Amino acid sequence: MTNLPWLLLIIPLASALIIQFALRQMSGTAALLGTASVAATFIINLVLLGQVGTDAFEGIKALHWIDVGDFQVSFSVMPDKLALGMMFVVTTIGLLVHIFSLGYMKDDEGKSRYFAGLSLFMFSMTGIVLADNFLMMFVFWELVGVSSYILIGHWFEKNSAADAAKKAFIVNRIGDFGFMAGILILFGATGTVGFVGLEEAFSAETLPLTGTLLTLGVLGIFCGAVGKSAQLPLHIWLPGAMEGPTPVSALIHAATMVAAGVYMLVRVDFLIAADLFSSTTISWVGGLTALAAALMATQQNDIKRILAYSTLSQLGYMVMAVGLLAGYAGMFHLFTHAFFKALLFLGSGAVIYACHHEQDIWKMGGLIKKTPITAITFMIGTAALIAVPYVSSGFWSKESILFAAEHTNPSLFWIAVFVAFLTTFYMLRLVLVTFFGKPRAHGAEEAHEVGLTMSVPLIILSVLAVIAGYGFFAGNFLPDSFHAHLGWDANHPVSHEGSKALIASLASLVLGIVAAIVLYRGKDKDPISIGFFKNRLYIDDIYEWVVKIGQDLVAFIAAALDKFLIGGLLVRGGAGLCSGAGYLFRRVQSGNLQYYTILFGIGVIALIYIALS
Repeated sequence: MTNLPWLLLIIPLASALIIQFALRQMSGTAALLGTASVAATFIINLVLLGQVGTDAFEGIKALHWIDVGDFQVSFSVMPDKLALGMMFVVTTIGLLVHIFSLGYMKDDEGKSRYFAGLSLFMFSMTGIVLADNFLMMFVFWELVGVSSYILIGHWFEKNSAADAAKKAFIVNRIGDFGFMAGILILFGATGTVGFVGLEEAFSAETLPLTGTLLTLGVLGIFCGAVGKSAQLPLHIWLPGAMEGPTPVSALIHAATMVAAGVYMLVRVDFLIAADLFSSTTISWVGGLTALAAALMATQQNDIKRILAYSTLSQLGYMVMAVGLLAGYAGMFHLFTHAFFKALLFLGSGAVIYACHHEQDIWKMGGLIKKTPITAITFMIGTAALIAVPYVSSGFWSKESILFAAEHTNPSLFWIAVFVAFLTTFYMLRLVLVTFFGKPRAHGAEEAHEVGLTMSVPLIILSVLAVIAGYGFFAGNFLPDSFHAHLGWDANHPVSHEGSKALIASLASLVLGIVAAIVLYRGKDKDPISIGFFKNRLYIDDIYEWVVKIGQDLVAFIAAALDKFLIGGLLVRGGAGLCSGAGYLFRRVQSGNLQYYTILFGIGVIALIYIALS
């Protein structure tokens, strides 16, 4: 039993290596091996979940890594219920994405490379989830960035895909620099990078660090989450990442990698609770990200980009909850969101596939008749996302966040309510335009239902999108300490009946549905055009302007200094001075004795003059 957690890491790594070095020319076998490897990790994780709370994990061996004086760090795993619950999300979504990919990527020329990238990602994500210290987590954090770069740029022949992969990689490095700085500050204060050791240090009567240094350490750790979970202002990479294959979007950019930042914050929530300024900052960054992303989503026409901005918004909800010291609500929403957002992304992939790779929703229409299974499952996912009460998982998790905000920060509560209204509005807009009305282009007219390898994962995820919010299901995968907060403990019932959060949530749902139906029912083009939202609040343009000023101008000045000052005056100037002096002295050495005599006489006269002076 003590070796099983290590198999969660070893199996996907072995799959990636075998596919890359032995099966590159055998794409069918590579696809089956990748799928089998994630199926094996799914089963192993279920076995491990059944052992939580027993002594089965005592004596798990650690691999010695760094041993310098008193400083020792090992590669060791932490298979508690929080980690294994997160692994359930990773392996379940991973397995369904692999199965979906068998159909979606069946004719792709880089099929072997694609499945090798998926296996590498599964290995990297597993390392983040199971790590018991910051240093090990940071190594796998960077590996996730590498595997994400590979998968986003899978179709690297397209400039847009190659640019999106580079953008995602570079932007995440900015957040990771802050993450590394935060780790170093905490290590300098406590002498440990282990989560258990840090929690013990911060649970003592006297904190190991306080004031500005504590704030810098906590916000440095938060920077890692800002990058990975695409929060303002480092959110710009996520919409562009939709250039990758749609199953990649479902796995990485909806359910797992982007949720890693939230998972990490919940893992070290004792740090956030120790500093009021940091917790306030984190909650406001999350709230403003949720609002900005929802506004941008209302004017997007690309089906995957709408879901990308929706992901940004929901991640903002989760981060806001963590900042409000309601990490249980953020983790609960992470759990439910993973299933219904993966369903929506895979559903969008089925729509794109059925419409001959068309992604513009205004070139679709009437697909509920052409692709009924895809349409119904997509609408179930939509119901969960907009939090249809009592019948969708999203309702329970979103309510837990609103309820926490209501009693902690009224301003953020009303922002969250408005975001709930916007979510309902833009998702109903997407559903009405895509699945109802008449076909608006040839791709929609010729659309057909996808095959079993693509439809079965949609059906499974639609079931999970309904039941994942109920205690009888989610309670098996979330820590016991969360249960009372979420109303699953009979001794500590939590009721939202009649609360401001519930009333506001229901009102926002009804208003969003009405607004979407009034504005978009039967429309063939968008009746609203708000450039500020369509152009993503011009944030990307601001970045381009900053790069031109901060990079291009500096490069121009540096080039000018190099050419004229360093190269012209200092380097070539010194060489020119030497050359001129040499030329002068060469002219003096003419070989004419009369000329030498005259110069000698002039020299004697000059010496006599100097001596007499």
